[in-house]
Order: sequence, then C-alpha cells, then structure tokens
Amino acid sequence: MSMLTYLPVLAEAATTSIMVSCLSLVVACALSFAAGIPLYSGPAWLRGIALVYVEIFRGTSLLVQLFWLYYALPLIGFSMPPLLTGVLALGLNSGAYGAEVVRGALRAVPGQQHEAARALNFSGAHTLWRIILPQAVPEMMPSFSSLAVQNLKDTSLVSMITIADLTFKAQELRNLTQDSVTVYATALLLYLAMALIFIGVLRFMERRIKVATGRSA
Repeated sequence: MSMLTYLPVLAEAATTSIMVSCLSLVVACALSFAAGIPLYSGPAWLRGIALVYVEIFRGTSLLVQLFWLYYALPLIGFSMPPLLTGVLALGLNSGAYGAEVVRGALRAVPGQQHEAARALNFSGAHTLWRIILPQAVPEMMPSFSSLAVQNLKDTSLVSMITIADLTFKAQELRNLTQDSVTVYATALLLYLAMALIFIGVLRFMERRIKVATGRSA
C-alpha cells in the first residue's frame, strides 16, 4: 500500500502527539523557571528542593518515570488518566532540563549588570525581573528550542500507557497490515513535519523576543 492509504489515520493520531507535546511544554516552561531561578539565587531550602527535583528527573529514565506515575502511583492511592499522566511525565522531565538552561542563562549575564543595579539601589527581586531576566531569556531560546523538539519526539513513549498517539496508531496499523516499511516511513515523515513546524514557530518566537528586548542586531 502507499503512504496516502495510511496518512489520514496517522495524521489524526499526530494531533494527539502535538496536543501532548504542547501541554507538556507549558508544564515544562513553568517548572523550568520555578526551579531554575531558585537554583540561581534562591534561599538554601528552596534551592535544595529544586536541586532534588532536577537531579531525580535528569538522572532517571523518562520511560521509568512514565511507568511509575501510571502503574506505581495508583498502588499508593493516587491515580490519573493516561493523558494527564503523559503530560505530567513529559513536563516534569523536560522541566528538569529546562531548569539548568534557565540557571545557565542567568549566570551568563555579565556581573557588571549586577553592580550597576546595586549602584542604583535596586532590590534583588527588581534586579532579577527587570534587568537579569530580560537579558537572559533570549539566550535561553536556542536551548529551549532543542528541548521542545526532544519533547515532541519523547511523546512516542506515551503509547506505552495506551494513549492513541502517532506511535500507538503506527504500531496498530503495522500489526494489522504487516506493512512495516510504509507505515513507519509515514510516521517518520509526520514526526519530521511536526518537528520542522515546532522549529519554525520557536525561531519566530526567538526573533520576536530579541526584538522586544532590543537584541535583534
């Protein structure tokens, strides 16, 4: 069979992959800043919590994290639907990597900026939000773009917890037709198309952020 035969079913399943990726990226973005800022300049107790979170989710397998949330957590009395589990697992994992991106970008801001803020008698919070972050965010965008594409590819793992995403449907079609080459080639092309769209959107956002912060040169 041709790719066009499988394209409608797989394209519909791809929308589920995109939804999971977009929702988990929202979670990841929030966690990146929630953990990255304390790692940079938070109180010791908050920095400790952020460090534990980052090390656990960077140091363990995403697949194991996914299985733990879906299969082990209900054994201690807390269960979630598959979609929420997938979004949370991907968001927690990407957020841990994103926290290091945030910390690194904040540390890359020249020390003279801090000295100038102190000379102007700015508070620590004012310095962070009005001076340091606006300069650091454009530096985060290339790394965040890479994390976003990786997150999209990682959505293939949610098929392991019965979410009917692109990988799940590709496996289903392959089992039904035994046409591995065409089914998986179509899935590969769809993943590539989604990744290119993500890259294009994120590069557009990067340019807009640079313009907004006066760093478009």
